[in-house]
Amino acid sequence: MTRRRATILLHWSVATLLLLHLAAGGTNVMLAWAFALTGLAMLALALVFGLMSGPGPKLEGSLRRAFPALQWGMYALLGWSAADTLAGLLDLSLPGPDARTLLMSLFAASSLHALFHLWRHTVLHDGALRRITPRLLHGM
Repeated sequence: MTRRRATILLHWSVATLLLLHLAAGGTNVMLAWAFALTGLAMLALALVFGLMSGPGPKLEGSLRRAFPALQWGMYALLGWSAADTLAGLLDLSLPGPDARTLLMSLFAASSLHALFHLWRHTVLHDGALRRITPRLLHGM
């Protein structure tokens, strides 16, 4: 499996599992395990190989300069949420906010992340969504 395919698979898996885990109220142990392991795998992939994409040539100014830091911030929040979820499954506790607060924060940040990339794709026409969607969906 290529790095791109692995990133795309993990990206959409994490998004889906986060929504399902939140919808279940955090009570479904299988969803919690799946979210935690998938989130940590996505973080590990980014730590080992770096970020898959940059800001693109059409993004300018302060957003262009902030892009890498914001992207790493998303990964940090994902890793923290996944690690806290995993710790809860193992009857351990991490310092900081509770798991529900972290998951809701990740959901809010993910929503802003999605809106930003929708804006990039529709206003800047830089193909932001084509980079992260499976090729099967590119014709839609």
